[in-house]
Amino acid sequence: MRGLVGLAAAVVVFAALYVTGALLAPVAFALLVIAVVHPLLARLEATLPKMVAVLGTLVITLAVVGAVSSVVVWGFSHVAAWVFQNASRFQRLYGEAAIWLEGHGFVLAGLWAEHFDVRWLLRLFQDLSGRLQGMASFLVFTFIYVLLGLLEVEAMKSQVMRLSRSGRAPFLAPALADIARKMQTYMAVRTLMSIATGAVVWAFTLTAGLELALAWGAIAFALNYIPFIGPFVATLLPTLFALAQFESWEMAVFVFVCLNVIQFLSGSYLEPRLAGKALAVSPVLVLFAVFFFAFLWGIAGAFIGVPILIAGLTLCAHHPDTRFVAELFSGRVATEEAGQA
Repeated sequence: MRGLVGLAAAVVVFAALYVTGALLAPVAFALLVIAVVHPLLARLEATLPKMVAVLGTLVITLAVVGAVSSVVVWGFSHVAAWVFQNASRFQRLYGEAAIWLEGHGFVLAGLWAEHFDVRWLLRLFQDLSGRLQGMASFLVFTFIYVLLGLLEVEAMKSQVMRLSRSGRAPFLAPALADIARKMQTYMAVRTLMSIATGAVVWAFTLTAGLELALAWGAIAFALNYIPFIGPFVATLLPTLFALAQFESWEMAVFVFVCLNVIQFLSGSYLEPRLAGKALAVSPVLVLFAVFFFAFLWGIAGAFIGVPILIAGLTLCAHHPDTRFVAELFSGRVATEEAGQA
């Protein structure tokens, strides 16, 4: 009976998260921003009045987020324009692929060929670009929460410290401080690797002769903030465009392999070494968090899913009753304790 009650409660919670996504997603994003920019706020408050420091922090944050958003929209807009100008190439390649599939016994290929329209691909890019531009309202709500949150940081900190000293929540203060440090590390490492990945992708596509090299670098930079899904899309799109531009399967495979090598070195080799053990999380759980929160809150959820996961596991690690959860999903190999056989 308890299991059924727990399952029902979980379903209700997930449904509530889904329904209230427009309200909760900006709050979650704002909490991440506050955790990341708090060191900047503290530094400005050391020399400036509080309100001026808060406004300065907000302006700098808006400038950074606005610049990143502009890069994303610019990259996808250029790709969409290229698709429109070269629509006949995609139509011809699709027809050739359909004929090849028919020759190898895929009877549905003919049906697909009859209904395929390259304008679908164009509408896909236009819709994606529109969604990115539509995030302006999301960002407005987010930064309203950020402004209010920055004004309340000191008051909230004093309340947390009071709860810790009183013994009612002794784990809360160190847990929140640890979460803030991990969020700062996560975003710093993710930003550094996104810049590096975008630069390498730009250099590779430029050297390979692929059109829109700068746009591919910008897209790779932006999508690298979303684990698994982002790098996959940033690899697949240039591969399809290489096929359309060069009309060569060999060149498309070459681009696909090289981009995968770049993403592997960035995400699976360099990033874990820069982040260290502090951000070690089971890859399966990371993948689940990305898809789960993308389902709940869309693009914003895909971005915020991993930070929410890290924050949740950090809270578990600081409480004796739930520490086993953090250890279970740490993604690290357990070491035998001293004295055990």
